[in-house]
Amino acid sequence: MHWVNTMGFITLCWKKTGHELRCSLIRLLCLMTLVLPGAWAQNASIELTELKAVRDNGSLMLNAQLALELGPALEDALVKGVALHFLAEAEVLRDRWYWTDAKLGSVTRYYRLAFQPLTRRWRLNVSNEPISSAGLAGSISQSFETLGEALGVIRRQSSWKLLDLQTLSPDARQRVRYNFKLDVSQLPRPFQIAAGGQSDWNLQVSKTLRLSPELVR
Repeated sequence: MHWVNTMGFITLCWKKTGHELRCSLIRLLCLMTLVLPGAWAQNASIELTELKAVRDNGSLMLNAQLALELGPALEDALVKGVALHFLAEAEVLRDRWYWTDAKLGSVTRYYRLAFQPLTRRWRLNVSNEPISSAGLAGSISQSFETLGEALGVIRRQSSWKLLDLQTLSPDARQRVRYNFKLDVSQLPRPFQIAAGGQSDWNLQVSKTLRLSPELVR
């Protein structure tokens, strides 16, 4: 139906001459500009494709793999000088029937992604503490040629130490609760307001992983 209407519109345009023809073509181009990006552009999305706990030298380690895509809105914000902050959290819990579950340990990883217009490179800062523009010195910094390379580091979270295995009990029910999100609270205030109703800015994924007795023994 859309193609029939479009072709009919083009046919009518060709029957016009001079100023009317130019106006009709301009209106058609404007319509295509509004419709096509929405149909072709890939929206921001996130999916947790892997979450696995492993033993390593007396420690419980976590491996996570994310399918993370920023989409045009977030990429445009980066190019315009807005840094994006991501937050990964994991906590180990022990079930207790008589009270709230016991928290055995928790870890947090902070990411700050920014574009550097002078060098045309992407900078990623990673830290176990909150990152601010004035406190980048306490984080690990890396520069990348492409946005995809920088996102690759965020997508792969491997060998992340949660706690010592001796903290766990082989006779108890225990689990890891993982959460990853785009930290909108770190955006400039105007962007926080604008992002409130936009799905592209609501990037978050959570999952709970039950620890097997064989893993903690």
